[in-house]
Amino acid sequence: MSAEKTKDFHRVCGQFRWMATFMVVGVGTILALGPLVLPHGYKLGFVVWSLPAVCYLFGVWSIGQALGQIAKGRLFQAALPSTLRQVGISLAAGGAISVFLVGNLMRLIGVQGSHPNFDVPGMTLGMIGGALFLLGRVMDQALAAQAELDEMI
Repeated sequence: MSAEKTKDFHRVCGQFRWMATFMVVGVGTILALGPLVLPHGYKLGFVVWSLPAVCYLFGVWSIGQALGQIAKGRLFQAALPSTLRQVGISLAAGGAISVFLVGNLMRLIGVQGSHPNFDVPGMTLGMIGGALFLLGRVMDQALAAQAELDEMI
C-alpha cells in the first residue's frame, strides 16, 4: 500500500473511531436516561429490554478503540485478534441475553404476554459473535506461529 493510501486509511479509521464513540455515548445516554424519565411501571421493563444493547455497545466501543489504535499507527494484524474476541464476546452475550433472558424476564415481571418469542436476530448475532471469538483465537495462534517462524529466519 502506498504512503498516501496508508495515510487515507489511517484517517478513515480515525473517523470511524469517532463515529463509534458518538454512537456509544449517544445510545448509552439514552439507555441511562430511560429509567429516569419513564413512568414507574415501565422502568424495569426498559432496563431488561436494554440489557442486550449494553453488550452490543461494548462491541462497538471495542471496534472504535481498535480503529483509534490503527489510526495512530498500530499494525492492523496486532489490533485485530483481540478486537475480534471482544466483539465476539459482546455479540454472543447480547444474543444469548436477547434470546434466553429478555423474553422470560419480561414475562416474569408481567410486561409481555406468555407466548414464546423466538428472537432470530439475537440468535444470529450470538452465532456470529461465537464465530468471531473463535476467529480471533485462530488469528492469535497464526500470529504466534508467524513470529516463531520469523525468529528461525
